[in-house]
Amino acid sequence: MECSWKTLLLLVCTSLGVQYTAIRSLHDSFSGPCQDSAHCQGRQGKEQRWKSLCDDSHGIPDETAARKHILLFAQTRSGSSFTGQLFNQHPGLFYVFEPLFHVQQAFTNSSSRLQRALDGRALLGAYRDLLLNLYNCDFSFLESYIRPEPQDHMTGAFFRRSSSHALCTPPVCQEGGEEILAGQPDEVWCPKKCQALNLTLASQACQARSHVAIKTVRIPEIGDLRTLSEDPRLDLRIVHLVRDPRAILASRMTAFAGKFRAWKIWNATGRQPRYVDLTQITRTCRDIEYSVETSLQKPTWLRGRYLLVRYEDLALNPEEKAKEIYRFLGLDLDQRVLAWIAHNTNGTVASSSEWNYKYSTTRDSKATAQSWRIHLNFDIVKTVQSLCNRTLALLGYKLVRSVDELRNITKSLMEPRT
Repeated sequence: MECSWKTLLLLVCTSLGVQYTAIRSLHDSFSGPCQDSAHCQGRQGKEQRWKSLCDDSHGIPDETAARKHILLFAQTRSGSSFTGQLFNQHPGLFYVFEPLFHVQQAFTNSSSRLQRALDGRALLGAYRDLLLNLYNCDFSFLESYIRPEPQDHMTGAFFRRSSSHALCTPPVCQEGGEEILAGQPDEVWCPKKCQALNLTLASQACQARSHVAIKTVRIPEIGDLRTLSEDPRLDLRIVHLVRDPRAILASRMTAFAGKFRAWKIWNATGRQPRYVDLTQITRTCRDIEYSVETSLQKPTWLRGRYLLVRYEDLALNPEEKAKEIYRFLGLDLDQRVLAWIAHNTNGTVASSSEWNYKYSTTRDSKATAQSWRIHLNFDIVKTVQSLCNRTLALLGYKLVRSVDELRNITKSLMEPRT
């Protein structure tokens, strides 16, 4: 078995049909030594790391023994962009926003024959492979999925590059300076000034930082992360961000108007369309429920590696929750993180800002956490409560019984949780 990983799309396409060689668990994939150690040493600046990967002992390399590998694990529109800034603002963390987007796009855009053959398990296998490589600061594996394909390790198609300080500041971008470090990289400024992303420089910048943090909303359940959690080369810490399903639906209706058109019609007219897709919220509730219940069982592979955070608690007490998160990670909370919290959670942005900007992170966090109660139709709220009753109860979210109770945002819908 070679030590380097091939892109899944190349492995599965053979003359005999689709083979699932790339989706076996990572534990099985690395159960034995590499047969071609020379191949492992072919990349400049990475000889020692590849040697460690090929070692029979499978120990954590000395140079990365103290490195934390942080995963912000969430669902779409659960406040993860906002929460991710708690990592992005730390100068010792290399933060990457949704790199799994490229894998998902590669699978979606593949030929219909291949697409039919590939299942969810194969996609999850590709996700885990990519996360493992990125945690080891190897961006070359990602090149197999970026479209159009990078040339000479350069790409202008890196998804949401601007959401990562590390990818918009030196040495990756020479134009980035203190004006970028003072706040979130501007969505237009970074790609315009920095131009194409040099993935080799990105790898070097990653290696230069003490820890790596990645945000994803594309992995459904916590159990899908077990092989990464058990991998001895990683010190994986999972911050599981959850949010009130009623708020998640409200946010999705605004951010993805086309996909949630039936819901928007229902919200505007008060009449439920026949073709509304209830699975758009029931699937989310199921995934949250399964993940939280798994964590409550306290399996060995999650002990000391898992922290559940409600977005609403973070929005109401951002500094306190940020300190809790960093205590869990075993890291010092840098003053830049605290400064960002002070500047971005008590702003003058109206409470409806989330309804106007898809990935806003500058907001009055307290008002934003409650904005769904003003905008969402009571009939929809009742439907979500019926569909997600167990999830709401598990996370400590209270039901509303009337329109007045829904609109009275001075009354909290959260039970205390530790």
